[in-house]
Amino acid sequence: MDKGFQEYVIKVGRVAKVVKGGRRFRFNALVVVGDGNGRVGIALGKSKEVSEAIKKAVEKAKKEMFRVPITEDGSIPHIIQTKQGSGIVLLKPARPGTGIIAGNTARSILEACGIKNIVTKSIGSNNPFNLASAIIKALKLLRSKEEILKGRGLAQ
Repeated sequence: MDKGFQEYVIKVGRVAKVVKGGRRFRFNALVVVGDGNGRVGIALGKSKEVSEAIKKAVEKAKKEMFRVPITEDGSIPHIIQTKQGSGIVLLKPARPGTGIIAGNTARSILEACGIKNIVTKSIGSNNPFNLASAIIKALKLLRSKEEILKGRGLAQ
């Protein structure tokens, strides 16, 4: 870990390919990387070994990092609900001191991002790949108060 990045392994999966001599196993790893200060990235790495899959995912996630607007009290600017596949996720801002109320997948992503007060709810599928995609989609759609005012042509 360089530059103070936090890395969380969300899921490691084993995939078997049946061939003439038996089974060939490969692994995939879903990893989230964040700086704890509003930047986060997520990626899937695949390899014949677990450690190599994680390493590939970390490198790819660092390349795909994006900025998330966070309020002064460590929450998100507004409520948002998104859907990815059959996984639906709801993110709600929370008051200071609430903490991160979320499942494992959402908690990993939000901690890496640096969000400290939030309430989340997963509706539908509990597949970590779909949930992670839905959370990332929601975080990308978040806009700060300044961005909204600028888009409407209003002064602060």
